[in-house]
This record gives sequence, C-alpha cells and structure tokens, in this order.
Amino acid sequence: MTSNTTIIVAVAILAVLILSFLVMRPRRAPKIERKREGEPYVASTERPYMKPPAKEGAGVADEVAAAATDVADEVLGVHTRPQNDGPADDLTRLKGVGPKFVARLGELGITRYDQLAGLNANEAAHLEERLGPFQGRLARDRVIEQADLLARGDTDRFEERFGKLGG
Repeated sequence: MTSNTTIIVAVAILAVLILSFLVMRPRRAPKIERKREGEPYVASTERPYMKPPAKEGAGVADEVAAAATDVADEVLGVHTRPQNDGPADDLTRLKGVGPKFVARLGELGITRYDQLAGLNANEAAHLEERLGPFQGRLARDRVIEQADLLARGDTDRFEERFGKLGG
C-alpha cells in the first residue's frame, strides 16, 4: 500500500469507530415525574444525557464530521479549519460590517478574516442563522468573499471589487 492509501484507510477506520461509538453509546430514558396533585405523569423536558450542541452542529452527522476533522487535525497534522489563535482583525474594514455586527461576530467566536474566509457553505448557513438582526448580511454584502481577499492580503482585488478599503 502507498502512504496515501494507508492514511485514507486509517481515517476511514477512525471514522467508523467514532460513528460506532456515537450510535452504540448508552442513553438514559427521560425522567418521569408528577407535576402537581391530580395531574398525569409527564416526561420531563430535562434531558441530562444530552450535551449542548457542539460548535459544528447538533446532529449525529455533524458530531461525526467534527470528530473526523479533529482526528485529521491531530493525527495527520492537517489543519482543516482556521485556528482560533492570533490577533483579531479589524472586521469593520469589510463593506457592510459595522461595530455592532463585529460585536455579534465576536460573540460567536469570529474575530479574524481567515475564520470567515474558511467557512464552507454549511458553516456559513449555520453562522447566518445565529446572527440575529444581521441575518442575511453575509450573503448580501458578500462578507465571506471580502474576508477571503483580505485574509490573503489581496487589497488590490478587494478595492477593484468592493471599492476603496476603509479603516
């Protein structure tokens, strides 16, 4: 086997093991409690066995994808998403992004151009849903495209497409 084939097989085996773990892990049944005297028993809305959703998403497929990405990052030394280290960029330089929008992005963990530029379509859609009053602005103002140009340092093309760079 070549080294590329070996790596692919190893990643596939890890993905199967992770998926098996997620599917086979034990889950506790919801606690049933009596609300008040005379009311019927109801299932509690509290689900202690459910963890809050990961950053990547809330579904099993998202968990598997996140786990596989983490394995690739650590085992293979490949960085599949932007790292959260480094100084924050001045996101107000992006056209259509003001201080309040920057504050909301910061609350969601986005502080640099490369983080925005590295979003795939699903991640961008998930971020878009969480932007609250700024929902729809990523696509309308082409924020990810702008961030990509600035992350690469391509200010000439940025100014060609979006006008004079502010800030």
